[in-house]
Amino acid sequence: MAKVTPYIGDDDEVRELDDHFFANARRGRPPKPSEQKKVRMNLMIDPELASRLDGMPNKSAFVNEALRKALAP
Repeated sequence: MAKVTPYIGDDDEVRELDDHFFANARRGRPPKPSEQKKVRMNLMIDPELASRLDGMPNKSAFVNEALRKALAP
């Protein structure tokens, strides 16, 4: 079996992509394992809370961390 050469070298340069790369390429990111996937929930919150969350860059992470702290044993 031929040795596979990585596409990113030690110098962080990407080598030319060949036919083998494109033959095995897949669109998008690989799926996360089921234990790492997040669950979608729809919640009703007060309008003033919603407006404050709308100004945040990553409201999902903020709410996740706040709930984690609030629900900690």
